[in-house]
Amino acid sequence: MAHEDLLIRSAEPAVRALPANIEAEAAFLGAVLIDNRVIEELPAQLSPAHFFEPVHARVYERIQQLLDRGAVVTPVTLRPYFESDAALKELGGLAYLARLTADGQGLLAPRELAQQIYDLALLRELVTVGRNLVEGAMDTSESVAPLQQVEQAEAALYNVAEGASSVSEAQGFATATRTAIAAIEKALNSGGHISGKTTGLTSVNEKIGGLHDSDLIILAGRPGMGKTSLATNIAFNAADRLRRDRIDGIDDSQSVGAATAFFSLEMSADQLATRILAEQSGISSEALRMGKISRDDFQKLSFASQTLAELPLYIDDTPALSIAALRARARRLKRRHNIGLIVVDYLQLLQGTGRAGDNRVNEISEISRGLKTLAKELSVPVIALSQLSRAVEQRDDKRPQLSDLRESGSIEQDADMVWFVYREDYYVAAKEPKQPVDGDDAKIHEAHAAWVADMERVHGLAELIVAKQRHGATGKVRMRFESRITRFSDLASDDLRGNSYGDD
Repeated sequence: MAHEDLLIRSAEPAVRALPANIEAEAAFLGAVLIDNRVIEELPAQLSPAHFFEPVHARVYERIQQLLDRGAVVTPVTLRPYFESDAALKELGGLAYLARLTADGQGLLAPRELAQQIYDLALLRELVTVGRNLVEGAMDTSESVAPLQQVEQAEAALYNVAEGASSVSEAQGFATATRTAIAAIEKALNSGGHISGKTTGLTSVNEKIGGLHDSDLIILAGRPGMGKTSLATNIAFNAADRLRRDRIDGIDDSQSVGAATAFFSLEMSADQLATRILAEQSGISSEALRMGKISRDDFQKLSFASQTLAELPLYIDDTPALSIAALRARARRLKRRHNIGLIVVDYLQLLQGTGRAGDNRVNEISEISRGLKTLAKELSVPVIALSQLSRAVEQRDDKRPQLSDLRESGSIEQDADMVWFVYREDYYVAAKEPKQPVDGDDAKIHEAHAAWVADMERVHGLAELIVAKQRHGATGKVRMRFESRITRFSDLASDDLRGNSYGDD
């Protein structure tokens, strides 16, 4: 009668209020215990949390653990783990496990049963979200922020759409270990360099191991250093790698590329597109804007635009976005296009909720925390560009330091990595002495000749200074920067000039 008692319990008014099918859960567990291979063919990612009956959830969790060890799971092998389970005793004890396999009807449609269990779990999550939404909306106290409630509701609905539990539970170490092993295997398959998304720059990938999911990367630099160019290059490289991998028949989950969302609060979408076209066609951005191109150049441009037509790069150039609005838009892009990388240009142009509006430092702290939360929530790397204070200009050595991050120490605290872009040629060019003419003093000629030699040494060279990295060592990466087409690239092995560019 134990199974019948369980079905009676499912019919009680308190239980009937939530969508559930305990009989389907029992039939599915019976099918798995009869044939363990059933679990390998599930249409949905079923977890113990999707089962309504707690006993069924514990049984399914133990089944997963035993299968991970390579064991054969039957009512007999489960017995030692449930001999003292009080809730199971109410259902008839260990005999209940045997009864699950009695009729074997679940084997007729195990995939359909699993899908129903999954769908009903999502409906229960939706009920919970709806109840919390109503309760929150009915709260009319002065501390209530309606826009914040809307943002929280959208986040909760996103979690339901992704099949996640609205209540975040502690993750077993076995689950965390499997995730870590999968990342290590991906790095191994990529040739030993990348465990995350590619930056498209081999030297940078080797330094950081790629862009890791859930990481917040702060990319900072003084104006003119090329931080927007580098961010655009990385966004393009990641998206283009995914495009090429798809053409080659590589599954998205195995690609080191990523569909990319670029939130440009400073430049318009067409300006960014012009930069990418310039980079890919080899024609300067200035020539493109002014139309100073030949027919051959236009053909190159046309070919590049056709190649980029299928690029999974999504540009949102809405100005003055709030951090809440940005997170909401990012969730929609994740849901619609499964984005794997987010770029924000730049952090100081985002707005907070308004409650910290009287204190810019607090507002920046709220924004940096929001970006880190977004990275974890969507499980994607987030690259946020940031300004630096003018303190850099007051020093003889213009290389940025962590203390130069503008307006808030929380940026450094929240970031998993902090990068600085530094181009010495920018500063050397600004120190050009007087152009010598015939009859000038020899010292003037010597000074200008020394400056020309200095420019030749540093021209087109750039440093990416990794000032903070949770996953590895800090140091410098040397790159080439072509200002004409705003492109960063790896240095050729015979072009490693200048001792001042050595790693720390």
